[in-house]
Amino acid sequence: MLVRARTSIAALALAAACADKPAPGAPPAVNTPTLTVTSPAFTEGSSIPAEYTCEGDDVSPPLAWSGAPPGTQSIAIIVDDPDAPDPAKPKRVWVHWVVYDLPPELGALARDAAAALPAGARHGNNDWSKPTWGGPCPPIGRHRYFHKVYALDRKLGDLGAPTKAALEDAMKGHILAQGQLVGTYAKTGG
Repeated sequence: MLVRARTSIAALALAAACADKPAPGAPPAVNTPTLTVTSPAFTEGSSIPAEYTCEGDDVSPPLAWSGAPPGTQSIAIIVDDPDAPDPAKPKRVWVHWVVYDLPPELGALARDAAAALPAGARHGNNDWSKPTWGGPCPPIGRHRYFHKVYALDRKLGDLGAPTKAALEDAMKGHILAQGQLVGTYAKTGG
């Protein structure tokens, strides 16, 4: 009985000592400042207008962000859909847009900015293997689209046309702040 009590006390002490440590292989917990991300086209959780989708003009929506901390050298944006192909049974995250090395003083992108990025900014490849915007076009149901904006402590330079994963790897250790805006979309009749 005494051995069992000592073992339980030792286990509790070990658990308390490890409570603030990440699991093996997990990234360390970081308190990253938050950017505020908005759009004049839609609000958090609301429907993205059809003009920004495959059922409309299929152009990138206007986005704005604020709160980039001092030392920000560039901005990156990733837009993805975690509900592909079916929100009831998601199987993968579908990437719609990858942009990086946006000037830090920019603060916003206009409608259809993907067609003509500011000088020095670069596109990565979306999941259609194209270095541009690919609007929402869900095959079934209402999907969520995460418009993620990152303030970085450096310009990343020419990465070719990186995928989302390659851009995320390049950003590791360089994110000063981040934020997101989530919009939804369901095809007409879908």
